[in-house]
Amino acid sequence: MKVALVGATGMVGEVMLKLLEERNFPVDELLLVASAQSVGKEISFRGTIHTVISMQAAIDAAPQLALFSAGGDTSLQWAPAFAEVGTTVIDNSSAWRMDPSKKLIIPEINAHTLSRKDKIIANPNCSTIQLVMALAPLHRKYKMKRVVVSTYQSVSGTGVKAVQQLENEIRGEKGAMAYPYAIHKNALPHCDVFEENGYTKEEMKLAREPQKILNDRSFAVTATAVRIPTAGGHSEAVNVAFEQDFELAEVRRLLHEAPGIILQDNPETNTYPMPMYAHGKDDVFVGRLRRDESQPNTLNMWIVSDNLRKGAATNAIQIAEYLVENKLV
Repeated sequence: MKVALVGATGMVGEVMLKLLEERNFPVDELLLVASAQSVGKEISFRGTIHTVISMQAAIDAAPQLALFSAGGDTSLQWAPAFAEVGTTVIDNSSAWRMDPSKKLIIPEINAHTLSRKDKIIANPNCSTIQLVMALAPLHRKYKMKRVVVSTYQSVSGTGVKAVQQLENEIRGEKGAMAYPYAIHKNALPHCDVFEENGYTKEEMKLAREPQKILNDRSFAVTATAVRIPTAGGHSEAVNVAFEQDFELAEVRRLLHEAPGIILQDNPETNTYPMPMYAHGKDDVFVGRLRRDESQPNTLNMWIVSDNLRKGAATNAIQIAEYLVENKLV
């Protein structure tokens, strides 16, 4: 199995590399790919030093799999070139997510739709993944009508520059700004760029992607995405209205039994999900389950996940594992 990792020197790329090792993914030959400035850089994997190569060199090697985490423009330019030589691309950018000819995959939910013909597979947005992971088992049982989600997203979702900005501000030092305002001791209702309708791109991803993943447009999602000064882990306050009524005990059972979900829901012991406990883990944590007393058939919940792992790298690796296990590459 020859695997290319495109964007190997970025934050998500580094986590992907770590996960390939942690999960003992069957890599016989690893091609590390990054921008021209990083070509020649040396990176260790499984005790062996690998040298970063160019995009064209990786395409010429025709790997079976290419894991992309290098931004939308890079994916649009280079993913088709890999696909042309027979490589299956799993792309972590937003480039292909809403392309009707490409599948948007969360393995626990819709990996069964994949086939050998799928040469470019899209990884959903980090906030979408944890949201849909928690909603899917409930949607199957009670049928969602409307979801209202407010996110509390860590600076790591923006990238290294944002993490550095937060660290500089904590130390009281000036430096490059990833955001238009300070993030330390602040909250910015501004994730990604604003669109003409007044929503940000991040908010519209949350509105559109769940419908595609669940292959169902009978429900609607509205979102407000907020950046907060945490170093890692995204949190979401979710209000979901169902067509059918529910019992909280049954909701807890469904979530407890869902793969990839850990239920943390005991107010008596102050047990609820928090980013500090999700850090470095691959699960999605759900808690603060309670009935919305303002209207019928409506549930409030709190969802937390490590955005660099299940929200990005882990989900991509899980797709790759599914492809290998089912002989689709």
